[in-house]
Amino acid sequence: MRVRRIPILAAAALGLLLTACSGPQPDTQAPPAPGGVTVQASSATSAHVMWGQAAKGDGVTRYEVYRTGVKVKTVPATTTMVDIGGLTASSAYTFTVRALDAADNVSPPSGPAPVALPAQVPDDHKSPTAPGSLRAQADGARAATLVWGGSRDNVRVTSYDIYQGQSKIHTVGGNATAAHLTGLRPATVYTFTVRARDGADNASSPSPSADLTTASAPGQGPSTEPTAFTAKARTTKGERAVELAWTVPRTGGEVTEYQMYLDGRLTTTIAWGAAAPQDRATYRFVVQEKPGTSYAVKIRAKLPDGDWGTFSAERSVTP
Repeated sequence: MRVRRIPILAAAALGLLLTACSGPQPDTQAPPAPGGVTVQASSATSAHVMWGQAAKGDGVTRYEVYRTGVKVKTVPATTTMVDIGGLTASSAYTFTVRALDAADNVSPPSGPAPVALPAQVPDDHKSPTAPGSLRAQADGARAATLVWGGSRDNVRVTSYDIYQGQSKIHTVGGNATAAHLTGLRPATVYTFTVRARDGADNASSPSPSADLTTASAPGQGPSTEPTAFTAKARTTKGERAVELAWTVPRTGGEVTEYQMYLDGRLTTTIAWGAAAPQDRATYRFVVQEKPGTSYAVKIRAKLPDGDWGTFSAERSVTP
């Protein structure tokens, strides 16, 4: 009997061919179900759904929000809350959330989160009063507690919306006058306000703003934000402008450059030469938009190593 022997090189080539044919294995592993899902009635016809952010290793690219088993919203993985409108007053709903990855693997549904909406009050056009005396306290490096004075309404306050700068980040019930926030960044300054809402979706004016700076993480060093930041409207000979002032951060070297953001967008770079201020700095810019236009402004310093430091508090100003 003749035995056919495969040359070593041919056998190796055959192994490579088999490996190439097999290719990478498809991703069939679904992400875990989102946790911490809660829902709060925002008004008689809307609800605010919140959930915990997925871990980095889960590969989540987006979330789907379901109302009684029907998908009503899809949001990117960076978003962990959403407002759902068009609901029926005096009705009960149950919300769940699913996570999806880049391969379209869908997680199991989260635990159900029920909500009961209040009754609709006809012809209610009166907004609640603004919340008062907002206080903000950092709870270490990544959390904070807010406490405020309750609002008044001709019917009743349904919810309070919490804003970081111009962005809503949390909602609590109308009987609450405090909130605990998590997921903050270490050594970062935050500016918060609170608005009240009633069952007719009338929103109050914002509360007074409150600033806080979270603690540094181990080994991170001190915070680098410009402090005591102010923004004031000035009109001189018909020219409308905004004057900024701040205390220069202690960065271990001279700060000669800052970035200024208006409404969350980089607008200009403020630069000094050899005579950069060492203690208190000021900057003035002229505005062209129509009177009554509001701006949200914040700045950050360029550090001696070339990186950009943390942002100042954000200020709203109407020149």
